[in-house]
Amino acid sequence: MGKVLNLAPTNQRVRATPGVVIAALRGGSGKTIFSVGIIAALRSLGSAIAPFKKGPDYIDAGWLALAAGRPCYNLDTFLIHRDAILGSYHARTRNIDISIIEGNRGLYDCIDTKGETSTAELAKLLGLPVILCVDATKTTRTMAAVVGGIVAFDPGVRIGGVVLNRVAGKRHQRILTRSIEEYTGIPVLGTVPKLKEQRFPERHMGLVPTPEHRWAQPAIDAIRLVAEKHLDLERIQRLAATAAPAESGMVLKSDADEIALNSTRPTIGILKDAAFQFYYPENLEALEAAGARLVFASPLTDRHFPSIDALYIGGGFPETNARELEANATFRNELKALADNGLPVYAECGGLMYLGERLVLDDGKFDMCGVLPAVFGFSKRPQGHGYTIVRVKKDNPFYSKGATLLGHEFHYSRVKEWKGNEENLAFSMERGTGFLNGKDGVCLNNVLATYTHIHALGTPAWAKALVDIALIYKARQNMP
Repeated sequence: MGKVLNLAPTNQRVRATPGVVIAALRGGSGKTIFSVGIIAALRSLGSAIAPFKKGPDYIDAGWLALAAGRPCYNLDTFLIHRDAILGSYHARTRNIDISIIEGNRGLYDCIDTKGETSTAELAKLLGLPVILCVDATKTTRTMAAVVGGIVAFDPGVRIGGVVLNRVAGKRHQRILTRSIEEYTGIPVLGTVPKLKEQRFPERHMGLVPTPEHRWAQPAIDAIRLVAEKHLDLERIQRLAATAAPAESGMVLKSDADEIALNSTRPTIGILKDAAFQFYYPENLEALEAAGARLVFASPLTDRHFPSIDALYIGGGFPETNARELEANATFRNELKALADNGLPVYAECGGLMYLGERLVLDDGKFDMCGVLPAVFGFSKRPQGHGYTIVRVKKDNPFYSKGATLLGHEFHYSRVKEWKGNEENLAFSMERGTGFLNGKDGVCLNNVLATYTHIHALGTPAWAKALVDIALIYKARQNMP
């Protein structure tokens, strides 16, 4: 058995790494643009940047990672316990000059009125100052009252500066800056005018994923130039240096002394391309730490299915690649044959759809793998959106019966036809939409497919279970 990644508690305090949290009054205020610009600009000055995203998000994280030149890790306080958040943050910021954490939605927004899973609480947990992004469209002095209210709402949150977005001109900039600084004492660290050119194309989930945007790097370069011209990077660096020491939380630790020799490690396949790209890096690292060797394959470009002991298919946009996925019949048929013969498969959202019989879109019907007896259609409005709480009700290869999983879902797809039965649905939804009639977790043979995305640090049993069943499958295939 390979090495298993666990979290061991400590009570130490850790030396502060310089860092800031980029927050806003609401979604759509420019947090991602500012975060990407600051990261790219500081990187161009020679700084090593650790990017993080707060909230259930893959797309923004992809842009942050591209700007930083290293993976962007998630710090979602709903999905992940606070001690694991602290342990992961400190592990990822070793030998780093500055960390940049992009928040989600408004600074104090969360799933309830307590605020425990908000961006504000994350900033307090990590001991970091907050830079507030403000959409300045059609407002002047009133914005000082808004910023003042943000500061007063929770004195434990340290608002270290404001950056103004979509400023109409020099006069608008002067009035806004003077009003905010005079009435609140919070410095304005930059003002960005209304940009004529949209460098970041959008889709229903926000920004288009970087693998689909051929001008991704030029877009990063363009927003870096905006940041260099309009933001006070020196003052932002000085603010980041005021980060306070934080608790160490949990540290990453292994159960085994060594990962098993390569000859005994199971091989887990990952489908990764423009159709399937939603993977938390922590999930892939957890599989490796549990003893797996990862191989990547693409149903868009690879003709044949790889030789593997288990398969993990993440989310993405199979609907925008449906014609190409259907055209690769050899890959689909080989996957179905292996799944029917017991290959362990874990699939999330887009992966769930790919395992179904077909996708029904406005421009036609497209055959998928046929592993699961389901047909999927699409709506113009989200069919599932937000955090999920899932109760495991039935036996399955990956989770213990009675376990509770915390995750998230965001899908426009819906089940048009379901030819299975109640016994094939392993999950009951306590929060969220799921697959059908308050249920999720389609389970057939060694396949478990669900609309819910999980995070390995919040669901540590997942990686071990996938590696364990891969080892069983591997041993069975090697039997004479």
